[in-house]
Amino acid sequence: MPSSFRSQAEAFGYFDCLDAASVGELTGLWQGHGIASGHPLDGVLENLGWYGKRFRSDRRADALLFAVGPHRLVAIDPGMIPLKLAFRFHRVGRTRAARGWFSYLQKMWRAKGPVASLRSMSFRGKTSAAMVYDSQPITDYFRRIDDDRLLGVMAAEGDDRHYFFVLMRIKTEA
Repeated sequence: MPSSFRSQAEAFGYFDCLDAASVGELTGLWQGHGIASGHPLDGVLENLGWYGKRFRSDRRADALLFAVGPHRLVAIDPGMIPLKLAFRFHRVGRTRAARGWFSYLQKMWRAKGPVASLRSMSFRGKTSAAMVYDSQPITDYFRRIDDDRLLGVMAAEGDDRHYFFVLMRIKTEA
């Protein structure tokens, strides 16, 4: 798995070669990180403390989990995030000041429950698992790298650019 791509076209070249992922195999906690590909949000989520995603067996999801300290995760409601401003002022999102503001805003932006739904959807010639946000025009499409890693592509309606990220399954002891 490359640590970055020179372009969105190169990233899609890799994504398109991967196998589809089924909705059922996503259940659980996943830790994520962005893969640089020239998207404005490259590096922003990591700067803000993004942890990953949690997929439930009822096909509902915590779309944005952030680490608060070493042992606590907080689910954020993406509907609270002004998406157009985030894309326009993306450089600010990589600063220490943004990290401080975001830690303050997390208290107000906490989700009151799952904020997205999982379903199978067709994207770039394959039907695979996808996560549709409830209150933002965003869909994350997933392909399987292996049993414990997924490559995700965030597609925001009205924006031709795509954000690429990897999710790694967190195995919990039974």
